Amino acid sequence: MAAPVALVTGATEGIGRATAFALGRAGYRVGVCARTPSKLRELLKELARADISAHGHPADVGVPADVLAMVTQVTEALGAVDVLVNNAGVGRMKPFEDLTLEDWDTTMATNLRSLYLVTREVLPGMRARRHGAIVNIASLAGRNGFVGGTAYSASKHAVLGFSRSLLLEVRKDNVRVIAICPGTVDTPLIHNQSMLKPELSRILHPEDVAATVVGSLALPDRALVSELDVRPTNP
Repeated sequence: MAAPVALVTGATEGIGRATAFALGRAGYRVGVCARTPSKLRELLKELARADISAHGHPADVGVPADVLAMVTQVTEALGAVDVLVNNAGVGRMKPFEDLTLEDWDTTMATNLRSLYLVTREVLPGMRARRHGAIVNIASLAGRNGFVGGTAYSASKHAVLGFSRSLLLEVRKDNVRVIAICPGTVDTPLIHNQSMLKPELSRILHPEDVAATVVGSLALPDRALVSELDVRPTNP
């Protein structure tokens, strides 16, 4: 039997990168995408050096044509997608009065619109095969607000609403929908903003979230963890 295929969006940095490697080591063939072609090429080289079968295609996952081209390329190279990890995300953490419409639209396009667009391309095949899993990387900010998080927190609350509703539609077709809600993670997203100043030695690492993704998928097909909160043990 051929190895299952996982598709990870936003795969060149942070949680996405760690998840691509973790899934590859767990026996998946891995499809990856990101906006920057040079970063994607380097990731594919590193996955190959780790003996992970992978294929990638650059895409802005908020653009329908990009998403269609990316999913088409990945499925032609690797096969039908068994697991989709909707990970691509941005964080524009600013006081509301400093938040521009461009900040808001970019946040919603990447953190929310992309879920719709990528899921739309892979879900019909999962339902037809009566097998699959969609993992959406949400956030504890999807449960709680924080100063400077009006756009980011709103988008992650929406990810949870999307996940909960989709689950009710597709579980009868043996498709699992899993929302992962990490606390603060040491990624470029947290470094490239000024509102939050966590103690970096005491927050989560991308590998922690990746391990949670792999663990949730390792459950028997009859079992589903629909939402998981991931927090530092000793913050």
